[in-house]
Amino acid sequence: MDNLKNKGGRPRLASGNRSIKIVSRFTDDEYKQILALEQELGINRSQIIRTRVLHNADMIVVNSKELIKHLDSIGAEMGRAGNNINQLARHANLIKLTGNLPPAIAEKFNNLLESYVGMQGVLEMSLRKIIRMMAK
Repeated sequence: MDNLKNKGGRPRLASGNRSIKIVSRFTDDEYKQILALEQELGINRSQIIRTRVLHNADMIVVNSKELIKHLDSIGAEMGRAGNNINQLARHANLIKLTGNLPPAIAEKFNNLLESYVGMQGVLEMSLRKIIRMMAK
């Protein structure tokens, strides 16, 4: 037993160890909000407060599960809209082959398709912006 030596635990850090404690008081509602954030984001209270106060007060803390769920639904909706456009285009082409396609319908379809492509571009830019914000 004498040859077992107490190693003293983890070596002390030269800098960066968190030894100073700040006490803050919250109302019951505020504390419940912090606990809810802790559960949703999967990070502890200290990290939530530290991130909000020190790193970037403007930074938005994002619940990634919720974000992925919404992005998935947006992608599915865009896919459904694309399928509908393809079906309409196929139907219009079949009518066009018979020579019965009124020019007003073709023009309306082209306008709707152009609008859809514009919205898709805006959505892509927004998604890229969200991804860049999450990477920070």
